[in-house]
Amino acid sequence: MRIQILPPQLVNQIAAGEVVERPASVIKELLENAFDAGAGTVHVDVERGGLALIRVRDDGCGIVREDLPLALSRHATSKIATLRDLERIRSMGFRGEALPSISSVARLRLTSRTADDACGWSVVADGTEDGFEFQPAAHPPGTTVEVRDLFYNTPARRKFLRSDKTEFSHIDTLIRRMALSRFGTGFQLRHNQREILNLRPATEEHEQSARVALLCGDAFLQQSLRLDFAVGELRLTGWLGLPTFSRSQPDLQFFYVNGRLVRDKIVSHALRLAYDDVLYHGRHPAYVLHLEIDPVLVDVNAHPAKLEVRFRESGLVHDFLHRGVKRVLADHRPGQEPTATGLASVQAPAFPEAQPFGGSRTPAQAPLSFGVADQVRAYADLYRPSPKSAGSPMAAPSGQEIPALGFALAHLHGAYILAESQEGLVVVDAHAAHERITYEKLKRQWSCGAVACQPLLLPVQIAVSAAEADLVEKHGEELAALGLELSCAGPGSVLIRGIPALLDEVDAESLVRDLLSDLVLHGRSSRLEQYRHEILSTLACHGSVRANRKLTVPEMNALLREMEATENSGQCNHGRPTWVQFSTRDLDRLFLRGR
Repeated sequence: MRIQILPPQLVNQIAAGEVVERPASVIKELLENAFDAGAGTVHVDVERGGLALIRVRDDGCGIVREDLPLALSRHATSKIATLRDLERIRSMGFRGEALPSISSVARLRLTSRTADDACGWSVVADGTEDGFEFQPAAHPPGTTVEVRDLFYNTPARRKFLRSDKTEFSHIDTLIRRMALSRFGTGFQLRHNQREILNLRPATEEHEQSARVALLCGDAFLQQSLRLDFAVGELRLTGWLGLPTFSRSQPDLQFFYVNGRLVRDKIVSHALRLAYDDVLYHGRHPAYVLHLEIDPVLVDVNAHPAKLEVRFRESGLVHDFLHRGVKRVLADHRPGQEPTATGLASVQAPAFPEAQPFGGSRTPAQAPLSFGVADQVRAYADLYRPSPKSAGSPMAAPSGQEIPALGFALAHLHGAYILAESQEGLVVVDAHAAHERITYEKLKRQWSCGAVACQPLLLPVQIAVSAAEADLVEKHGEELAALGLELSCAGPGSVLIRGIPALLDEVDAESLVRDLLSDLVLHGRSSRLEQYRHEILSTLACHGSVRANRKLTVPEMNALLREMEATENSGQCNHGRPTWVQFSTRDLDRLFLRGR
């Protein structure tokens, strides 16, 4: 068969296979066009899950009559004109394929009016990109795109669609996600002429919080940190769920890059690493985060549906997110309002993950004391109530305000501390709290000490890929700083000569393979730090207050004060909560007081 040029409608139908998967993907493209038009409010009407009708109306700038045919033609757009524009894309859409692709698989009508026109104009398209007929239309400034009978002329693709209810659920989820990306835009969603969602523009901070609570739940808003910090060309804002507010599925994770909802392995890895050792195993963090970055530093043209991006400085972005989020979580203390703003700096080290272990090394560290009795007595010395307060645990020492976790009342069943705070009743798991305190102290001491290398009696030779061997050559000194002594024994072979002394019982080959695999995939590795965390966590657990160990009031109060000063004290090393608070209102409601 001879080579031939495909007809425009078939070309558009092929393109539609990339951007028009289901009704929700049609709405995504139309909403992005509305955002680029500067819409203050968008109205979305669907019938039968979008299979019968999709209508998106906005109050944006509109399209002049002469440009309507161009809007329905491939690769025609007002958003880019040169290669320089393509390298610094600020708009949501830029390919000029959405409308012609949709019109090739559905019946599409485009109606628009600019503020300077006396009336609007309407045109019908079928994907052929010719034969357009204009008709005047009564229309306010803005644009309406009406899509009927999706996939009517491609029945094979229509068979892959699900029930009306399922397709609408995808639409509802999409609009809620996009509403979290554009707080300044109002959204109205109707299904089968019934209003489902009506969100007004949210410009003030309390209005934005109210939208987050509506779309993500009150529990998420109440148990999240409001953050806003920047370093250089990067700025991160949004809501960060506390480790104790976790999910069984990653269904409350929304990450936006310059207003665009994306899925990115670098981002996911950085945020997962930031929650390392504070999240219960098998659980997923929740967040609504917005990354603002110079468009030159991010490529949004890496996926047909624009769901993925490519960062030009992926290591910088990873470290900015990882260290920034980790610091926000660590800095949150009991009694603080759930807000974090103005983080001063998040430095990216030359070799990621090397810095926490410390740069200089000494032959040995000072011995660490794990004596429980010694530590508890030290805690007791930190706080001694005055004689006046002996009969009233809630009475603060002279000149001292009531602290966030209050003052101890009793030690229940040898496990739980009951304390009276300004807000109500605080219940603390003494072992879990002490475990976190001990763990954080061990981490600090370890980071300031040596990463001693334990030479192997016989070097272990392993086969690796060429890329992995290059990494060993490139980062040999940095790996040695982590206690790993590796050398290349050929193009596809590496010799393991030594491993960190603290990890002497770890399978050396598995450790190195996992580390090199992480370095190839992410440009960094958290394996060593994870192993270190596990070992230090075990030591901390054995060095903490055990259950049924009766604590005195001074000891309990001293432990509460330590919790207030310790990073990540809201959860133990395994991610379980260390304390909960019942406000007086909660207690009144429990006992039906005031009814």
